[in-house]
Amino acid sequence: MKKIASFTVDHTKLEKGMYVSRVDGDVVTYDIRMKKPNCGDYIPVPAMHTFEHLFATYARNSKYADSVIYVGPMGCRTGFYLLMRDEVSKPGALELVRESFKFIADYEGDIPGASAAECGNWLEHDLAGAREIASDMCRVLKEWSEADMDY
Repeated sequence: MKKIASFTVDHTKLEKGMYVSRVDGDVVTYDIRMKKPNCGDYIPVPAMHTFEHLFATYARNSKYADSVIYVGPMGCRTGFYLLMRDEVSKPGALELVRESFKFIADYEGDIPGASAAECGNWLEHDLAGAREIASDMCRVLKEWSEADMDY
């Protein structure tokens, strides 16, 4: 089998940030790396779960809602993927991520979609953990630019 594109990225050199992982037709996959790979510090599952609910909810209610295809965690627990239509520029995608992470960092209240009827693991959430990760990434992405989005 052919090696998939994400396995060709040298994870020993990857730092926290937001990168263009791949472009497939009109779909751009963004790699939002929130932890340095293979350093023993990974996103705890409950915090990642809450982060996913808040990130997806914000992104799908933003001005870019019609261009958001998917928001979801990486299995290695070092970040998230954001898939968007290419009609949104790289600076626009970065703006969405910054806004989403600010929303998460400041969020108080009930976690959207976190009831037994709405979620397959509704008891495993950690809002404080999600807020902490979002705050850290707000600092990381503050000065990030389109030029920084290449691996």
